[in-house]
Amino acid sequence: MVDYVLNAKARNEVGKGASRRLRRLAQEIPGIVYGGQQAPEIIALAENELHHALENEAFYSHIITLNTDGKSQDVILKDVQRHPAKPVILHVDFMRVSKTQKLTTRVPLHFINEESCVGVKLEGGIIAHSMTDLEIECLPGDLPEYIEVDMEQLSVGDNLHISDLSLPQGVESVALQHGEDHDLPVAAVNKKKGEEVDEEAAAEGTGEAAQPSAEAGEAEGGDSED
Repeated sequence: MVDYVLNAKARNEVGKGASRRLRRLAQEIPGIVYGGQQAPEIIALAENELHHALENEAFYSHIITLNTDGKSQDVILKDVQRHPAKPVILHVDFMRVSKTQKLTTRVPLHFINEESCVGVKLEGGIIAHSMTDLEIECLPGDLPEYIEVDMEQLSVGDNLHISDLSLPQGVESVALQHGEDHDLPVAAVNKKKGEEVDEEAAAEGTGEAAQPSAEAGEAEGGDSED
């Protein structure tokens, strides 16, 4: 498992104007660290270093060592605010974590064996994803980088729910903690739309073909009575 380390420095100026100057003049990204027994800290991080870290998917669900002016603390990334029209990071939020206290975060889902899925390879279906990540609760030491979702044995018409996932030891789904009603679908194997239309048309055609036969039988019965 990769160890992620970020360097930051404390900042004193706050507000939109100060944040804009920080990004434009110093090529730094404003951020905040909160959680635990300590007061929130406002920080600044080097733009290039942060961009490089954010390119790795595991960074979003990993314990990060954050060094701020010589002080080290364990954190997780909680939020990244991006510009709606430009590839610019506006602000980042980090939350402190304790080795002995459970944390809640989201981790990505990795779907495997989709090409060899029974419903796709043998039955011509298509896979539909309802989720791309899952909210979990665990101790920091048990935090997975991702959760695998094995699609191999699913047939057309099958649905995979949160309760069907194989979660690592010590990891719980936050949704399932609220009861069975929150056992949401994760993925499914569906028929192709064209095939559904063809089957419906075939069924309608069979029904129409059967109806004249029945009417013909009634007509024949009527003639025999005469």
